[in-house]
Amino acid sequence: MLLLGADEAGKGPVIGSMFVAGLVIDEDRLFDLAGFGVRDSKLLAPGKREMLAKKITGIATDQYILEVKPNVIDELRGVMTMNDIMVRSFSSVIAKLHADRAILDAADVNAQRFADRVKAASKTTMVLVAEHKADQRHQVVSAASILAKVRRDASMRELEEAMHCKIGSGYPHDQDTLNFLNEWVKENRQLPPCARHSWATAQRIKASFI
Repeated sequence: MLLLGADEAGKGPVIGSMFVAGLVIDEDRLFDLAGFGVRDSKLLAPGKREMLAKKITGIATDQYILEVKPNVIDELRGVMTMNDIMVRSFSSVIAKLHADRAILDAADVNAQRFADRVKAASKTTMVLVAEHKADQRHQVVSAASILAKVRRDASMRELEEAMHCKIGSGYPHDQDTLNFLNEWVKENRQLPPCARHSWATAQRIKASFI
């Protein structure tokens, strides 16, 4: 039986893209994931995640990682809620892949509602379930979370190199991120293109200088 796991990385940051990863493996390969030491990406060091991502890709039947850029998130937030964006993003990933059963990390307080909406939007015939903390309970979802997180981290490093400055994790609680935003807006009198302009943190910093 083919299993599909899907999870996101970067839903909450004020800077950078969000990534939603979908991974398909044969059920028999769950033993390999266990042997690799796969678990929720948040519990793993960056170097360990990168090593595991290569091993996961090596045994995957298929995979797809969707990038949703900051400007796209801002544009969509003008016409829909963040929950709607998550449904749209997960359904785009599910529609690209095929398996017998799909397990999603629920991006809604109501996990069943999230599953139902993604299934309808993706038009999939797969058995599809969503659970809170699925990245902790199902190794195929843990593996997907690792793929998404590795891509998110790599994108942030690329962004720092392109902009020649320290940006940090991109999350509102990160002082490096806040320092970057403050300095950028102070100097340029506008938010950087890598920021999610619709985020309250970005709006607050913009208002303090403009």
